[in-house]
Amino acid sequence: MEIGIDSFIATGAYDDGLRPEENMMAMEALLSKIAFADQAGLHVFGLGEHHRKEFLDESPAVILAAAAARTQHIRLTSAVTVLSAADPVRVFQEYATLDIISKGRAEIVAGRGSFIDSFPLFGFNTQDYDALFEEKIKLLLEIRDHETITWKGKFRPELKQQAIYPRPVQEQLPVWIGVGGTPQSFIRAGALGLPLMVAVIGGETHRFRPLIDLYYEAGEKAGHAREKLKVGLHSLGFVADTTMKAKNTYFPGYQEMMGKIGKERGWSTPTREMFEAQADPTGAYVIGNPEEVAEKILRHSEALGGISRFTFQMDNPGLSKEDIFKAIELIGTKVIPMLNQS
Repeated sequence: MEIGIDSFIATGAYDDGLRPEENMMAMEALLSKIAFADQAGLHVFGLGEHHRKEFLDESPAVILAAAAARTQHIRLTSAVTVLSAADPVRVFQEYATLDIISKGRAEIVAGRGSFIDSFPLFGFNTQDYDALFEEKIKLLLEIRDHETITWKGKFRPELKQQAIYPRPVQEQLPVWIGVGGTPQSFIRAGALGLPLMVAVIGGETHRFRPLIDLYYEAGEKAGHAREKLKVGLHSLGFVADTTMKAKNTYFPGYQEMMGKIGKERGWSTPTREMFEAQADPTGAYVIGNPEEVAEKILRHSEALGGISRFTFQMDNPGLSKEDIFKAIELIGTKVIPMLNQS
């Protein structure tokens, strides 16, 4: 199983944004974290895409290219690319370039996006939310699989015998589908024969099993071999020497971050009791000491029928650099070896 981290570069600047000096510091901290994750033996690092002042991930391919120059082994991926509001030609070019810079370590996780800020920003209508993604994921795959294409769709000018460069180092640039809880998204990923990255940020993880079954059924119905259909899991998580320390360290920043975002979405500010419920054995959060974290990842894998990748979402304005680096060290030196022995 591959283990990694996803980040949105959450700065905590919900109201006034950051000064240029603070932005530089936040970016350097992120690049240092990726380099340390590489040294610690983690397998993958992903960057989200948002267009909001509390995040600094508006141009993930640019940031991942900077990270590629500081790393040697870790795979570098989007998490997710909001493909509905992007040009698939440009997305492919950016990640093919990243693949060249990283010597074959680039991946794309494409999704529709849980935030809709990019739609008005780039001139797209949210009423076309699903149709945009449906068309653009098919175009992205066509570009990936063919150097020269002829294509016509609804949301982008047509392409006539158009060659698209550069081509990546990898024979086939990996493209995953990032999903939340919409059944049609699971079915689409299966029908396309693409690996599935499931974001579970609340509730009980095992309840996603019927949706994953839909994914496999759609994939097999479309004629894709079972071994081609992979499932990854993305959840909020954190590791410390003891479970109590992990929870006490993570909770204040978590409450602040989720409380701010929740105001926009009509959620209540999470209480400690709500947090504890999500961190219990069946809840979505993977927070605790290394042994409990490894056990929970394995339990989630079994409940979902087997996962090939797990990524921690550790963005939290309450965590210090020391907290995060210690968590990465524990993941690399203890959690991954325990998972490998299972």
